[in-house]
Amino acid sequence: MRSYERLVLELKSFFMQSSNGNVNNSRDTVASNILVNHDFSRGLDSWHPNCCEAFVVSAAPGRNHAVVTNRKEHWHGLEQDITCRVSPGSTYAVSARVGVSGNPQSAAVVIATLKLEFQDSPTRFVFIGKTSVSNGQLETLEGTFFLSTLPDRLVFYLEGPSPGVDLLIEFVTISCRNNTSEIDVTSTGRFCAGDENIILNPRFEDGLNNWSGRGSKIVLHDSMGDGKVMPMSGKYFASTSERTQSWNGIQQEITGRVQRKLAYEVTATVRIFGKNVTSADVRATLWVQSPDSREQYIGIASSQATDKDWVQLQGKFLLNGSPSRVVIYLEGPPPGTDILLNCLVLKHAEKVPPSPPPVIENANYGINIITNSNLYDGTNGWFPLGNCTLSVGTGSPHILPPMARDSLGPHQPLSGRYILVTNRTQTWMGPAQTITDKLELYLTYQVSAWVRIGSGATGPQNVNVALGVDNQWVNGGQVEVNHDTWHEIGGSFRIEKKPAKVMVYVQGPASGVDFMLAGLQIFPVNRHARFKHLTRQTDKIRKRDVVLKFSGLDSSSLLGTFIKVRQTQNSFPFGSCISRTNIDNEDFVDFFVKHFNWAVFGNELKWYWTEPQQGNFNYREADDLLNLCKSRNIETRGHCIFWEVESTVQSWIKALNTIDLKTAVQNRLNGLLTRYKGKFKHYDVNNEMLHGSFYQDHLGKDIRANMFKTANQLDPTATLFVNDYHVEDGCDTRSSPEKYIQHLLDLQEQGAPVGGIGIQGHIDSPLDVSSTNEYVRADDLEVMLREAFAHPAVDGIVLWGFWELFMSRDNSHLVNAEGDINEAGKRYLSLKQEWMSHAHGHIDEQGQFRFRGFQGTYAVEIVTASKKISKTFVVDKGESPLVVSIDL
Repeated sequence: MRSYERLVLELKSFFMQSSNGNVNNSRDTVASNILVNHDFSRGLDSWHPNCCEAFVVSAAPGRNHAVVTNRKEHWHGLEQDITCRVSPGSTYAVSARVGVSGNPQSAAVVIATLKLEFQDSPTRFVFIGKTSVSNGQLETLEGTFFLSTLPDRLVFYLEGPSPGVDLLIEFVTISCRNNTSEIDVTSTGRFCAGDENIILNPRFEDGLNNWSGRGSKIVLHDSMGDGKVMPMSGKYFASTSERTQSWNGIQQEITGRVQRKLAYEVTATVRIFGKNVTSADVRATLWVQSPDSREQYIGIASSQATDKDWVQLQGKFLLNGSPSRVVIYLEGPPPGTDILLNCLVLKHAEKVPPSPPPVIENANYGINIITNSNLYDGTNGWFPLGNCTLSVGTGSPHILPPMARDSLGPHQPLSGRYILVTNRTQTWMGPAQTITDKLELYLTYQVSAWVRIGSGATGPQNVNVALGVDNQWVNGGQVEVNHDTWHEIGGSFRIEKKPAKVMVYVQGPASGVDFMLAGLQIFPVNRHARFKHLTRQTDKIRKRDVVLKFSGLDSSSLLGTFIKVRQTQNSFPFGSCISRTNIDNEDFVDFFVKHFNWAVFGNELKWYWTEPQQGNFNYREADDLLNLCKSRNIETRGHCIFWEVESTVQSWIKALNTIDLKTAVQNRLNGLLTRYKGKFKHYDVNNEMLHGSFYQDHLGKDIRANMFKTANQLDPTATLFVNDYHVEDGCDTRSSPEKYIQHLLDLQEQGAPVGGIGIQGHIDSPLDVSSTNEYVRADDLEVMLREAFAHPAVDGIVLWGFWELFMSRDNSHLVNAEGDINEAGKRYLSLKQEWMSHAHGHIDEQGQFRFRGFQGTYAVEIVTASKKISKTFVVDKGESPLVVSIDL
């Protein structure tokens, strides 16, 4: 370490050389400067080193410079309390003359920062400005800030260079501009104005400053592999070597530079380098630590990287709470494979205006677009896909399949003719038609047909109506056929981009298996015509006639009295998935409690979350969510006690022998249902049993029914559900309606007290609905909600989230990341309002007032000559009119 005396001499020489005999007049412009001792003429008076040391050097008469040394962290620097010198609503300009010393290998970054301290909330930081400085030079740092409200304590400080590098300061000024058009920092974190990249040294022009390895070594390169790997842009890139875990990579701490409740977009230019791996998944991840030491990992983006070319990795994230630390890093490839990073950009995400609603004109609803569907003209219009043979036979059903009949209503009988497909040597071979010019964009097309298996089958066969849309495969419906009878096949699809070619074909059975196709119908669906039917059905099953019968006053004074009835809550359950981090965002909570009356937790109740390692329990997040719901009178579903899919099972459970696994299962049931007895109305007992069989494979077939029986014994008040996906959409033969029904019957035969059926509806084109066009998404959401609400067997709808960046699927949100309600959200709120009943009028001569309303809670207001009376009542489900007696 240099001696103090030698350091002073070096710095005096540095300051004299860097000024070149010129005095910067900015140090004398102090009329409006709010800083005390801005030029260090009084030593360090009013200045304080932050976790380091500082002193003042006099380079020339009247010219002093502060030196900040023994810095152990990037944020170590020099600070001044300016709490009483800043006014809310004004813009302040910052200017400083700064440099560095200590032989940094390349340019260093110096940053001006505000620290906002509050008594009742976490400390926040505001980024003001930064500059890059080289050893032996002084540079000017400039920036502005604006505060709409003041914290309890406000501190200005300079920071930034790498640990061990001395920070040099000639002067600092902060002056009021009296201009409120700059940066508004009213919430948390540091806000970078405009398009400024939050990442420091993003292209490694300053070497590896501000970067570090996450469990690995990082190295700066201008090329690799004997010149075969060159930067895509700029002069340098970094590599992470000596990786022993998939999570090892390169990282940068961005604490204080990102703001809560703002959406950020990340773009990274990456590739991989290794002897044995040519392609691997590279992920951008955010590690977040909260003030109470909770840790969270947020997946931002992933991309398949190769060792041949640079690729871009792009994604977005949002922080709900106020973190104490935030680190962004790259990870993913297998150990031993280097991650290469050329550039990383992190900016406030631009708000993209929504696409316009699609225009649909002259749609021929209900008209079949298939040529020669009834085969009156032989196989004209059809062609064999592959070297199979098509011929026409007779004997197929004359009636439409039920799903088509339900949509089309009265219809001409089918011809009874079918296409027989023989000589099939591949599963994809079958009858086909080109329908490119017959399709309209954004229309939803329904698919319907009869299919039957012929000779050659040795077991159940899958039959699928498929569409080849340019180079993409689209599923139009699927069914499993397991005996020699006709089966209905149905589905739907929508095209949103103009294709060059669209072919529809029927495929699926094993090679050598003949099959038959009859009455293939593909027709656009008229949603609005369907809605009229659903509205009538909804009125029938969700509404009830109500008679309000008044007493307590004589009939003459009651007659003609004005009455107003207003529904305050619909009793039908509308719920959403929520997660612990969501409830740190007060805007999220506000929308949730206003517009949903049920909740399900995303991960917080799953076994891998509550017991990630054997005996290491975590119910903290589940308790927090449950407490929120309880305080807002929101009912909760317990999802889930077990999850049958093996990829979701903890490694410690997989390692158990049969006896220990049985004990662990029993302990899970005892622990969870005893802890939360009476608190969850529903439980998904063993999730997705049609798509996994881990517990059944290891503990026998009876384990599934025993899970239900034990859960019922431990909490008899909870309704126990089965839950699975791809039941209704014809996409997966493992979970067809027929197999789901048989699965339920098997459980009930074993004595399982199954009380409810859960159907997950993750639907691409019409539960979440996904479309990049939010108007199309709104239309699909409306279809799904109306169909469910009008069905007598549906007792509730739970959306798997509603807030952007916190959904299981992209483009399925109702509320944009920063709180704007999009068209899908507006449609949801409009439907909820439609399904509320209001009425007004006058009491009749019988002392009664009649109306028909949705089931739920009501408030009634009666206005007599002398007073206004308010009462509440509940309309529950029932066929006969509900008589409500109200004593006035």
